[in-house]
Amino acid sequence: MAEATVEEVHLLKTLRWWDGFIIALCNPGFLLGSLGYTLGIFGTIGSLVLWGASASIGMLQAWIYSEPATMFGHRSGGISLYAHEGWRRYSTFVGPLSAFGYWIGWSVVLSIFGKIMGDLIVSQWFPTANQHILTIGSNPVGVSDFIGIGMIIIVWAFNIVGVRPAMWFSYVVAVLLMIPLALMTFGGYFAGVWHHANVHATFTGPWGGIKLALVYMFVLAWSAYGTEVTATFAPEFHDTKADTHRALRSSAAFMLMICVLLPLGLGGVTGAVPAATAEGQFYTQAMSTIAGHTAAGFFTACICGSLALSMMSSTADAGRALFGISRAGMTIKQFGVLNRFHVPARAMTMDLVVNVCLVLFITSNLAILYMSNIGYVLCHVFALSGFLLLRRDRPNWPRPIKVASGWVGVAAVLLVLNALFFVVGAFAPHLNGYGNWTDFGIGMGILVGSLLLFVFRRVVQDGEGVHFREDTPAVPSASELAELGLPAAAGEPAVATTV
Repeated sequence: MAEATVEEVHLLKTLRWWDGFIIALCNPGFLLGSLGYTLGIFGTIGSLVLWGASASIGMLQAWIYSEPATMFGHRSGGISLYAHEGWRRYSTFVGPLSAFGYWIGWSVVLSIFGKIMGDLIVSQWFPTANQHILTIGSNPVGVSDFIGIGMIIIVWAFNIVGVRPAMWFSYVVAVLLMIPLALMTFGGYFAGVWHHANVHATFTGPWGGIKLALVYMFVLAWSAYGTEVTATFAPEFHDTKADTHRALRSSAAFMLMICVLLPLGLGGVTGAVPAATAEGQFYTQAMSTIAGHTAAGFFTACICGSLALSMMSSTADAGRALFGISRAGMTIKQFGVLNRFHVPARAMTMDLVVNVCLVLFITSNLAILYMSNIGYVLCHVFALSGFLLLRRDRPNWPRPIKVASGWVGVAAVLLVLNALFFVVGAFAPHLNGYGNWTDFGIGMGILVGSLLLFVFRRVVQDGEGVHFREDTPAVPSASELAELGLPAAAGEPAVATTV
């Protein structure tokens, strides 16, 4: 049975909870990536309802994930690790499915935001630039796409030299992020360009509009659930218990506030957003309306900086997820290696290659979102059920943070909701207006590929047979307790703090 091991080169415990909060500030950028689509389809009030509901679910999940994050605070992998640990006594296949679903959900941020940055830069400063330089497959590739690819390479280069240099860049960009967020959230009111006539809700389509709303709850999960990113960095927090707890919950609460206020403030200025500009170009016009054309250039630069922050956090998280699942024996060994800067550079390079290909071969950002969410939402289904299984099967495992018993019922409700979003959203690609069955096939193909790599790892690289189920220990081994910084008697319930 493959277990995570400790190497001489390991993840460094250099982060504090506010570093985790800064890392999670990528999430308002995720909102910027999809808000135009919901404003165009559901209107301002409809967008507020959907984004607020999705962020509320994300906040509740972040609270729940704080428990398993400290149970396995010595291991990288994030919520896919909790799914693996909860399920492996029943099926070892859940681990690689969850891990690759989680990885692709975070990895594609690079291509999505690289494309948005390219669109914003061209729209603001180079509106006459050629947007059809060449065609790859059926995808026209232009200046904005090459700008996006350049940004993907720059972000990759920042991350492979270590998390601390990337954090200093993130602090600077986080300050810049607050400027356009404040402008778009509150500027319309003060500038006198916010109009109540732009505030409405539109729910149409099958099931009286409910089915389309469920499809978009599936799509928005990628954006609104993302504060769980801080759980992936639990092994790198200086104080695993306190820092993980504070980072998860503060970032989730902030994201909920932004998801409610920004659609209302911006939607009152823009009204319904045309599909042709929903990918991000409409922000340029909105900022010009609020602050004037000259100032809009500065605010566009700030948005680009915030998107760069999202890309920084995403490649760091996706790389660590791929590293963590390799160390746990769920994919090939080559990804479970750290470079001399103590970061998983090979895994991050894999993200680089995948995302450059997505920019070149897939036209729509929402199509990329739909494809990646097939695995990402499924991972949350497995992680929430994994939390419930861990509660039942490992009651004596040390829990530095133990959520109150009422959260077990909350987790069960969230599990059902996410399963509903997955079933309705994944199997109705045409309803979002951008996805298709080819995108569905790509998303499912990634999950199938994860199982093939898992089998290759166990049979070829580890020289074992495939174990369909594995025995799980009731308490950590002595070496794991040492890594967790807990005494040998940590299996006693007294170590848990109920919150």
